[in-house]
Amino acid sequence: MKCPNCGCKDIGKIGVNQYYCWGCFIELSIVNGRLSLHQVEQDGSLTSLDDLFEEHDLSYNADAH
Repeated sequence: MKCPNCGCKDIGKIGVNQYYCWGCFIELSIVNGRLSLHQVEQDGSLTSLDDLFEEHDLSYNADAH
């Protein structure tokens, strides 16, 4: 898997269908074949980054990764 934000392959698994990019420090989730990206705020809350990407950037095909 490669981070759609920074292109880094240093992705760690933090839960079921949840990952963390150590390159740009964002959380990635896979829901219904689509990536959802979130920035982790200082208070631990998450801010969606999905509106920064095109739909084709967020589609996820497990066979291709």
